[in-house]
Amino acid sequence: MIRRIAPFLALIAAALVVAGCSSSEVRRASGGALTAPGGAASTALTYNAAAPAGANVTVETVRAEDSTAATLTAQGLLPDRGYAAHLHTRPCGPTGNDAGPHFQNRVDPAATPEKPSSDPAYANPQNEFWLDLRTDASGAGTATTTVPFALTDRAPASLIVHEKEMTAIAPGQAGTAGGRLACVTLTP
Repeated sequence: MIRRIAPFLALIAAALVVAGCSSSEVRRASGGALTAPGGAASTALTYNAAAPAGANVTVETVRAEDSTAATLTAQGLLPDRGYAAHLHTRPCGPTGNDAGPHFQNRVDPAATPEKPSSDPAYANPQNEFWLDLRTDASGAGTATTTVPFALTDRAPASLIVHEKEMTAIAPGQAGTAGGRLACVTLTP
C-alpha cells in the first residue's frame, strides 16, 4: 500500500565534494516530502509502512579521483531494525520497480529489467553502492561505503530502502535485498 506521508525522507542530499582536489566536482540533490504516486510532483515515495512517517534520510557522496564514498544517515525509521539500501539507476515512480536495478559501475550484461543482476561478479559492494544500516532504539542509523570507482556523467538516479536487513552475497542471490519500502529520486 502506498501511503502519503510527510516528511519521510524529507531531507536527502547527495553531494560530490572533495576539498582542495582540482579534479573534483560538486553536485547536490534533494528530495521532498513523501507523497502518493500520481499526486503532486514528488521525489520521495513510500510503498510500505515499514518506512514510517516522520523519518528522514540523508545521503552524501564524496567523489575522489578513483573512488566514491557514500554515507547514509537515517532518523525516525523503525527502531532496532536493519535495512538494506542501494543507489539505483532510474528515478522513483508509482512502484518501487520503477527505480530500476542497482547502479553498477560495470553493468552485468546478462541482467534485464525483469531479472536484475545476482551474479557476484557484478552484484557486489565493490561494483554497487550497498548501504546496509542498523537503527538504534530511536530509529537512527548510519552506513558508509567506499567504492573503487569515481562517478562520471553516468550516476545513480535514486535511493531505494529495501525490506531485508542485509544485502545477500551468495551466488544466485548476490545483491538481493527484498521488497522496496521507499524511494527518493536524486535530482542534481
